[in-house]
Amino acid sequence: MPEPRPPAPNDIRLRKILDETLVAPHWPEGFAMRTFETGDAPALHALLTDVFDDGADGPFDEWWPRVSGDAEFDPALCFLVIDAKGRLAAAALCWTRAFVKDLAVHPEVRGKGIAEALMWQAFAVFRERGVTHVDLKTNTVENAAAVRLYERLGMFEVDWYS
Repeated sequence: MPEPRPPAPNDIRLRKILDETLVAPHWPEGFAMRTFETGDAPALHALLTDVFDDGADGPFDEWWPRVSGDAEFDPALCFLVIDAKGRLAAAALCWTRAFVKDLAVHPEVRGKGIAEALMWQAFAVFRERGVTHVDLKTNTVENAAAVRLYERLGMFEVDWYS
């Protein structure tokens, strides 16, 4: 599998070493986490489209075959946060090579600790799989709040191609 797209201006690659600093995720009251099921694909696409300026990388009928057919896709590495009304509130879609591809929290539920809990969940699952670190890509200008979260979780910048 090729590396993620080359960096755009202000893009950075961050890494978390999966060591004894890991903590268990804490899910806010009224929210529960579960892994992806095939029927969740439309809701996941809608969330990504709502959250990201560039959408979910195309319309559903192009996006879903590309994601589900990717060798790096594992439904057990797609963590979904469901609210008390059964709606998809947030998601972390991770690739098998220990890369957080997408982390999306619906604007209506931001500030509750959901993104942090999703990251701790991803870290724990990858550590259980014997992985030593997890990487992600973000943008320091467009996602300044996310960068602060990742740094609080102990992530640090690494060379893009390391």
